[in-house]
Amino acid sequence: MVNNKKNYLKLVVLGLVLSLNIAVFAYLQEQTDDSLRVSFLDVGQGDAILIEGPTGNKILLDAGPNQTIVQTLGSNLAYLNRTIDLAIVSHSDTDHLGGLPSLLLGYRLSGLMINDELNLTSARSSALLALASAVSDLPLVTLNGFSGTRIHLGNGAVLDILAPTHFSLADNDNSNDESIVILLRYGQTSFLLTGDAGVAVENKLISQFEDIREVDVLKLGHHGSKTSSSDLFLQTVKPKWAIISAGADNRYGHPHQEVITRLENLKINFLNTSEVGTIVFTSDGEVVTCETCN
Repeated sequence: MVNNKKNYLKLVVLGLVLSLNIAVFAYLQEQTDDSLRVSFLDVGQGDAILIEGPTGNKILLDAGPNQTIVQTLGSNLAYLNRTIDLAIVSHSDTDHLGGLPSLLLGYRLSGLMINDELNLTSARSSALLALASAVSDLPLVTLNGFSGTRIHLGNGAVLDILAPTHFSLADNDNSNDESIVILLRYGQTSFLLTGDAGVAVENKLISQFEDIREVDVLKLGHHGSKTSSSDLFLQTVKPKWAIISAGADNRYGHPHQEVITRLENLKINFLNTSEVGTIVFTSDGEVVTCETCN
Protein backbone atom coordinates (compact mmCIF):
# COMPACT_ATOMS: atom_id res chain seq x y z
CA MET A 1 0.00 0.00 0.00
CA VAL A 2 2.87 2.37 0.86
CA ASN A 3 4.56 1.67 -2.46
CA ASN A 4 1.30 2.35 -4.29
CA LYS A 5 1.01 5.72 -2.57
CA LYS A 6 4.60 6.62 -3.41
CA ASN A 7 4.09 5.66 -7.04
CA TYR A 8 0.90 7.72 -7.18
CA LEU A 9 2.66 10.77 -5.75
CA LYS A 10 5.51 10.33 -8.23
CA LEU A 11 3.02 10.29 -11.09
CA VAL A 12 1.28 13.41 -9.77
CA VAL A 13 4.59 15.27 -9.40
CA LEU A 14 5.74 14.12 -12.84
CA GLY A 15 2.47 15.31 -14.34
CA LEU A 16 2.83 18.73 -12.74
CA VAL A 17 6.43 19.08 -13.93
CA LEU A 18 5.49 18.12 -17.48
CA SER A 19 2.56 20.54 -17.47
CA LEU A 20 4.79 23.35 -16.23
CA ASN A 21 7.47 22.60 -18.82
CA ILE A 22 4.88 22.56 -21.62
CA ALA A 23 3.39 25.85 -20.43
CA VAL A 24 6.79 27.55 -20.18
CA PHE A 25 7.79 26.22 -23.60
CA ALA A 26 4.55 27.51 -25.14
CA TYR A 27 5.07 30.89 -23.49
CA LEU A 28 8.62 31.18 -24.79
CA GLN A 29 7.59 30.06 -28.24
CA GLU A 30 4.91 32.73 -28.32
CA GLN A 31 7.35 35.44 -27.28
CA THR A 32 10.01 34.61 -29.89
CA ASP A 33 7.76 34.33 -32.93
CA ASP A 34 8.31 37.38 -35.15
CA SER A 35 5.11 36.96 -37.16
CA LEU A 36 1.94 39.01 -36.83
CA ARG A 37 -0.98 36.91 -35.64
CA VAL A 38 -4.63 38.01 -35.90
CA SER A 39 -7.32 35.81 -34.37
CA PHE A 40 -11.00 36.44 -34.99
CA LEU A 41 -12.34 34.88 -31.83
CA ASP A 42 -15.56 32.88 -31.76
CA VAL A 43 -17.55 34.66 -29.05
CA GLY A 44 -21.04 34.08 -30.42
CA GLN A 45 -23.00 37.09 -31.68
CA GLY A 46 -20.37 39.75 -31.23
CA ASP A 47 -16.85 40.86 -32.08
CA ALA A 48 -13.50 40.05 -30.46
CA ILE A 49 -10.18 40.16 -32.30
CA LEU A 50 -6.82 39.29 -30.73
CA ILE A 51 -3.81 40.96 -32.36
CA GLU A 52 -0.39 39.56 -31.40
CA GLY A 53 2.43 41.74 -32.68
CA PRO A 54 5.77 40.51 -34.05
CA THR A 55 7.52 41.40 -30.78
CA GLY A 56 4.94 39.73 -28.53
CA ASN A 57 2.67 42.61 -27.53
CA LYS A 58 -1.06 41.93 -27.45
CA ILE A 59 -4.03 44.06 -28.38
CA LEU A 60 -7.63 42.96 -27.94
CA LEU A 61 -10.12 44.71 -30.21
CA ASP A 62 -13.54 44.28 -28.59
CA ALA A 63 -14.44 41.53 -26.15
CA GLY A 64 -17.70 40.00 -27.27
CA PRO A 65 -21.06 40.11 -25.45
CA ASN A 66 -20.29 38.23 -22.23
CA GLN A 67 -17.88 36.06 -20.23
CA THR A 68 -17.38 33.73 -23.23
CA ILE A 69 -14.31 35.85 -24.04
CA VAL A 70 -12.44 34.46 -21.03
CA GLN A 71 -12.53 30.84 -22.19
CA THR A 72 -12.01 31.72 -25.84
CA LEU A 73 -9.02 33.94 -25.13
CA GLY A 74 -7.58 31.31 -22.80
CA SER A 75 -7.69 28.80 -25.64
CA ASN A 76 -5.68 31.11 -27.88
CA LEU A 77 -2.96 32.33 -25.52
CA ALA A 78 -0.20 30.45 -23.74
CA TYR A 79 -1.15 29.33 -20.24
CA LEU A 80 1.21 31.67 -18.40
CA ASN A 81 0.41 34.69 -20.52
CA ARG A 82 -2.21 36.71 -18.64
CA THR A 83 -1.39 40.20 -19.88
CA ILE A 84 -3.17 42.30 -22.49
CA ASP A 85 -1.21 45.41 -23.39
CA LEU A 86 -4.18 47.32 -24.81
CA ALA A 87 -7.90 46.70 -25.11
CA ILE A 88 -9.66 48.73 -27.80
CA VAL A 89 -13.44 49.04 -27.58
CA SER A 90 -14.76 49.96 -31.01
CA HIS A 91 -18.09 51.38 -29.81
CA SER A 92 -20.73 51.14 -27.10
CA ASP A 93 -22.77 48.10 -28.18
CA THR A 94 -22.89 45.30 -25.62
CA ASP A 95 -21.87 42.66 -28.16
CA HIS A 96 -18.51 44.44 -28.46
CA LEU A 97 -17.76 45.42 -24.86
CA GLY A 98 -19.92 43.19 -22.65
CA GLY A 99 -17.18 40.64 -22.02
CA LEU A 100 -14.52 43.09 -20.88
CA PRO A 101 -15.46 43.24 -17.16
CA SER A 102 -15.24 39.42 -16.94
CA LEU A 103 -11.91 39.43 -18.76
CA LEU A 104 -10.42 41.86 -16.25
CA LEU A 105 -10.92 39.35 -13.46
CA GLY A 106 -8.34 37.00 -14.95
CA TYR A 107 -6.10 39.17 -17.13
CA ARG A 108 -3.90 42.15 -16.40
CA LEU A 109 -4.71 45.07 -18.68
CA SER A 110 -2.24 47.93 -19.23
CA GLY A 111 -4.31 50.27 -21.38
CA LEU A 112 -7.84 50.90 -22.62
CA MET A 113 -8.70 52.78 -25.82
CA ILE A 114 -12.20 54.08 -26.47
CA ASN A 115 -13.85 56.69 -28.65
CA ASP A 116 -15.45 59.76 -27.15
CA GLU A 117 -18.87 58.16 -27.35
CA LEU A 118 -17.66 55.72 -24.70
CA ASN A 119 -17.46 58.37 -22.00
CA LEU A 120 -17.07 56.21 -18.90
CA THR A 121 -17.75 59.13 -16.57
CA SER A 122 -21.29 59.50 -17.91
CA ALA A 123 -22.07 55.95 -19.01
CA ARG A 124 -25.43 55.73 -20.73
CA SER A 125 -26.02 51.98 -20.71
CA SER A 126 -25.73 49.04 -18.32
CA ALA A 127 -22.81 47.65 -20.34
CA LEU A 128 -20.93 50.94 -20.09
CA LEU A 129 -21.72 51.20 -16.38
CA ALA A 130 -20.33 47.70 -15.83
CA LEU A 131 -17.17 48.59 -17.76
CA ALA A 132 -16.73 51.87 -15.89
CA SER A 133 -17.04 50.04 -12.58
CA ALA A 134 -14.61 47.31 -13.63
CA VAL A 135 -11.84 49.74 -14.60
CA SER A 136 -12.41 52.40 -11.93
CA ASP A 137 -9.73 51.11 -9.56
CA LEU A 138 -7.29 49.74 -12.13
CA PRO A 139 -3.92 51.41 -12.77
CA LEU A 140 -4.34 51.63 -16.50
CA VAL A 141 -4.00 54.31 -19.15
CA THR A 142 -7.25 55.31 -20.86
CA LEU A 143 -6.93 56.76 -24.36
CA ASN A 144 -9.33 58.23 -26.90
CA GLY A 145 -9.00 56.64 -30.31
CA PHE A 146 -9.66 58.88 -33.29
CA SER A 147 -8.56 59.08 -36.92
CA GLY A 148 -4.85 59.83 -37.13
CA THR A 149 -3.82 57.75 -34.13
CA ARG A 150 -0.97 55.31 -34.80
CA ILE A 151 0.31 52.46 -32.62
CA HIS A 152 3.67 50.83 -33.37
CA LEU A 153 3.72 47.08 -32.70
CA GLY A 154 7.42 46.57 -33.38
CA ASN A 155 9.38 45.19 -36.36
CA GLY A 156 7.58 47.65 -38.62
CA ALA A 157 4.03 46.54 -37.82
CA VAL A 158 1.69 49.49 -37.34
CA LEU A 159 -1.93 49.93 -36.33
CA ASP A 160 -3.61 53.04 -37.76
CA ILE A 161 -7.02 54.30 -36.68
CA LEU A 162 -8.93 55.58 -39.71
CA ALA A 163 -12.21 56.48 -38.01
CA PRO A 164 -14.01 58.04 -36.25
CA THR A 165 -13.14 61.69 -36.44
CA HIS A 166 -14.26 63.94 -33.56
CA PHE A 167 -17.51 62.56 -32.15
CA SER A 168 -20.54 64.47 -30.93
CA LEU A 169 -23.53 62.49 -29.68
CA ALA A 170 -25.74 65.49 -30.34
CA ASP A 171 -24.87 65.29 -34.03
CA ASN A 172 -25.03 61.53 -34.45
CA ASP A 173 -27.11 58.96 -32.56
CA ASN A 174 -25.85 55.99 -34.61
CA SER A 175 -23.19 54.35 -32.45
CA ASN A 176 -22.33 51.87 -35.22
CA ASP A 177 -21.05 54.65 -37.46
CA GLU A 178 -18.78 55.87 -34.68
CA SER A 179 -16.95 52.54 -34.59
CA ILE A 180 -13.19 52.67 -34.34
CA VAL A 181 -11.96 51.45 -37.73
CA ILE A 182 -8.44 50.02 -37.87
CA LEU A 183 -5.94 49.37 -40.65
CA LEU A 184 -3.28 46.94 -39.43
CA ARG A 185 -0.17 46.63 -41.61
CA TYR A 186 2.91 44.47 -41.47
CA GLY A 187 5.32 44.72 -44.38
CA GLN A 188 3.34 44.14 -47.57
CA THR A 189 0.30 42.72 -45.78
CA SER A 190 -2.76 44.38 -44.30
CA PHE A 191 -5.94 43.80 -42.28
CA LEU A 192 -8.94 46.17 -42.30
CA LEU A 193 -11.12 45.91 -39.17
CA THR A 194 -14.34 47.89 -39.42
CA GLY A 195 -16.36 47.29 -36.25
CA ASP A 196 -20.03 47.92 -37.03
CA ALA A 197 -19.39 50.79 -39.47
CA GLY A 198 -22.05 51.16 -42.14
CA VAL A 199 -22.08 52.18 -45.80
CA ALA A 200 -21.78 55.93 -45.10
CA VAL A 201 -18.50 55.32 -43.23
CA GLU A 202 -17.30 52.90 -45.90
CA ASN A 203 -17.80 55.59 -48.54
CA LYS A 204 -15.71 58.04 -46.52
CA LEU A 205 -12.97 55.47 -46.05
CA ILE A 206 -12.58 54.69 -49.73
CA SER A 207 -12.53 58.39 -50.61
CA GLN A 208 -9.89 59.25 -48.00
CA PHE A 209 -7.50 56.29 -47.70
CA GLU A 210 -5.64 54.73 -50.62
CA ASP A 211 -4.04 52.20 -48.27
CA ILE A 212 -7.27 50.23 -47.82
CA ARG A 213 -7.27 49.09 -51.44
CA GLU A 214 -6.44 45.41 -51.97
CA VAL A 215 -6.12 44.38 -48.32
CA ASP A 216 -5.43 40.78 -47.41
CA VAL A 217 -8.16 40.41 -44.79
CA LEU A 218 -11.33 42.45 -44.23
CA LYS A 219 -13.49 42.04 -41.14
CA LEU A 220 -16.94 42.77 -42.54
CA GLY A 221 -18.88 45.53 -40.81
CA HIS A 222 -21.76 44.77 -38.44
CA HIS A 223 -21.49 40.97 -38.49
CA GLY A 224 -22.31 40.71 -42.19
CA SER A 225 -25.34 42.97 -42.04
CA LYS A 226 -26.72 44.44 -45.29
CA THR A 227 -26.15 47.90 -43.76
CA SER A 228 -22.42 47.38 -44.45
CA SER A 229 -20.19 45.81 -47.12
CA SER A 230 -21.57 47.60 -50.16
CA ASP A 231 -20.62 46.49 -53.65
CA LEU A 232 -18.57 49.65 -54.10
CA PHE A 233 -16.68 49.09 -50.87
CA LEU A 234 -15.92 45.43 -51.59
CA GLN A 235 -14.87 46.20 -55.18
CA THR A 236 -12.54 48.94 -53.95
CA VAL A 237 -11.01 47.13 -50.99
CA LYS A 238 -10.71 43.84 -52.91
CA PRO A 239 -9.93 41.64 -49.89
CA LYS A 240 -8.47 38.20 -50.40
CA TRP A 241 -10.41 37.08 -47.34
CA ALA A 242 -13.57 38.45 -45.72
CA ILE A 243 -14.42 37.53 -42.13
CA ILE A 244 -17.90 37.46 -40.62
CA SER A 245 -18.07 37.47 -36.82
CA ALA A 246 -21.54 36.26 -35.88
CA GLY A 247 -23.37 33.79 -33.68
CA ALA A 248 -25.16 30.71 -34.95
CA ASP A 249 -28.90 31.21 -35.53
CA ASN A 250 -28.74 34.77 -34.20
CA ARG A 251 -32.01 36.72 -34.07
CA TYR A 252 -30.75 39.38 -36.49
CA GLY A 253 -30.27 36.99 -39.39
CA HIS A 254 -26.57 37.87 -39.69
CA PRO A 255 -24.95 37.49 -42.12
CA HIS A 256 -27.60 38.75 -44.53
CA GLN A 257 -28.00 36.93 -47.80
CA GLU A 258 -27.42 40.15 -49.76
CA VAL A 259 -23.88 40.34 -48.40
CA ILE A 260 -23.17 36.68 -49.07
CA THR A 261 -24.35 37.15 -52.65
CA ARG A 262 -22.05 40.17 -53.09
CA LEU A 263 -19.08 38.19 -51.83
CA GLU A 264 -19.87 35.24 -54.09
CA ASN A 265 -20.36 37.46 -57.16
CA LEU A 266 -16.99 39.12 -56.52
CA LYS A 267 -15.34 35.73 -55.83
CA ILE A 268 -14.10 36.82 -52.40
CA ASN A 269 -13.22 34.02 -49.98
CA PHE A 270 -15.22 34.39 -46.77
CA LEU A 271 -15.33 32.67 -43.41
CA ASN A 272 -17.92 32.87 -40.62
CA THR A 273 -17.01 32.27 -36.97
CA SER A 274 -20.46 30.73 -36.38
CA GLU A 275 -19.56 27.98 -38.85
CA VAL A 276 -15.83 27.39 -38.36
CA GLY A 277 -15.09 28.81 -34.89
CA THR A 278 -12.10 31.03 -34.19
CA ILE A 279 -10.27 32.06 -37.37
CA VAL A 280 -6.51 32.66 -37.19
CA PHE A 281 -4.28 34.39 -39.73
CA THR A 282 -0.53 34.94 -39.56
CA SER A 283 1.66 37.28 -41.57
CA ASP A 284 5.43 37.20 -42.08
CA GLY A 285 5.28 40.64 -43.67
CA GLU A 286 5.04 39.24 -47.17
CA VAL A 287 2.31 36.62 -47.13
CA VAL A 288 -0.83 36.15 -45.04
CA THR A 289 -1.65 32.55 -44.15
CA CYS A 290 -4.93 31.24 -42.78
CA GLU A 291 -3.76 28.90 -40.00
CA THR A 292 -7.19 27.45 -39.27
CA CYS A 293 -8.32 26.82 -42.84
CA ASN A 294 -8.50 23.26 -44.08
